[in-house]
Amino acid sequence: MSIPIIDEVVEQLKVMPQPLQRQVLEFVRSLVKAEVQGIPGQQLLRFAGSIPSDDLQLMRKAIEQDCERIDDEW
Repeated sequence: MSIPIIDEVVEQLKVMPQPLQRQVLEFVRSLVKAEVQGIPGQQLLRFAGSIPSDDLQLMRKAIEQDCERIDDEW
């Protein structure tokens, strides 16, 4: 049987020092305030199929070529 998430979080908080508990509290508050951004997928369906297939092939080729390499410049 799995422990509900909220109970698990409370148990973990109980063993944390107060400064860490405060950090968790501040993080949770920031999550509650965060607004969901973006556009629902349903609204984007009208764009489906609007990219010409030739362009899609070029994009696929570029992704396959460039994603197979490792960039050491980091």
